[in-house]
Amino acid sequence: MTEEKAITEGVGRGERSLPPIRLTDAEAGAAVFAGSNSRKYNYFEPKGRRASHYEDVTVDVQPDPEKYLTQGWILGWPNGDLGYDPKWTKIKSSNWHEFRDPNEEWEKTFYINNSNSIRQIQQSIEDAKSENIFEDWSRDWLNILARHVSTWSHADHGLGMYVFMPAQRAAMSNMLNNAIAVNCMHKLRTAQDILLYNLELTEIFGEDVFDGAAHKDTWMNDPSWQGVRENVERIMNEKDWAETVFAANIVFEPLVGELFRSQFVMRFAAPNGDFLTPSIIGVSEREFNDRDLRYSKEMYRVMGADEVHGEANRELMQEWLAKWTPYSVAAAKGLEPLWSEPETKPAAASFETAYERVQTRFEGILSDLELRMPQEVTA
Repeated sequence: MTEEKAITEGVGRGERSLPPIRLTDAEAGAAVFAGSNSRKYNYFEPKGRRASHYEDVTVDVQPDPEKYLTQGWILGWPNGDLGYDPKWTKIKSSNWHEFRDPNEEWEKTFYINNSNSIRQIQQSIEDAKSENIFEDWSRDWLNILARHVSTWSHADHGLGMYVFMPAQRAAMSNMLNNAIAVNCMHKLRTAQDILLYNLELTEIFGEDVFDGAAHKDTWMNDPSWQGVRENVERIMNEKDWAETVFAANIVFEPLVGELFRSQFVMRFAAPNGDFLTPSIIGVSEREFNDRDLRYSKEMYRVMGADEVHGEANRELMQEWLAKWTPYSVAAAKGLEPLWSEPETKPAAASFETAYERVQTRFEGILSDLELRMPQEVTA
């Protein structure tokens, strides 16, 4: 047995030249922050007296050359962009890290909330099947479910995949990314919920009674839906991430999404014997009201209240309103023929009444953001 010997010099490669280590104070850990040896130390100021769990796992998780990365962004793209670029939106901020999601969403809450939503939908369908409530549904309502309710999945998929997905990548802080990413997954899951529901109804009623593929032709060719399709596709093709989220959540959803889900589907279903569909659509309606609209209003409120750029940001949002409102008004009014299709209608369910309701709600959202109501809405 040979004696073991520590290797202290190169073998077989001749002399080696190693560059000397030069400390530049740009390395992680080079700087010492006051109080950093305390177990209660935070890099950020919590919104409340103490940092919430949401703040602990989201705030400052994404480094930023404006705060900690003294060497600049550590990643880049072939076109020369480095990391995150404030020029990816026209809106400006003196502190991109100020926003806090009022929903306090992060990975754990996202999985819990979405699991609960899926369980609620699956349980509602199973209960309906066990009681065979489908016998009570009117046949003309089945046609509306196949052609119109299923078609909304295309709007949700377009917004989720091509609006919120790129926006969550481009937004300038981890808290913004997180909130928009959750919004993205709400939309993609909702599109899937609707299509899975479509498959259930196809299986229950049979293809001769329920045309499960009708939604494709409706989305592409039905005149009632071409305004919605144009609105969604125009938002999909816009590149400014803050503008696309604004166009989708501040303009399109209140004027078009809520008009269709809340004022049509959820009000017309029950008189046609269908108490199940409102519970399916109600999940996405609640997610928009309780979460997606809530974070969006806070995000644009913070931008509008920015000490340096607030006034310019509000004027920019007013320009976005003038740009996007006509498309959403046209999309909403294009859906009017749907109100005359069901043979059985609830009382006080005219399109004019429904539009007045979403118009009032839209006005309230704009008021909260200190924005002026565009004249196209009331024209």
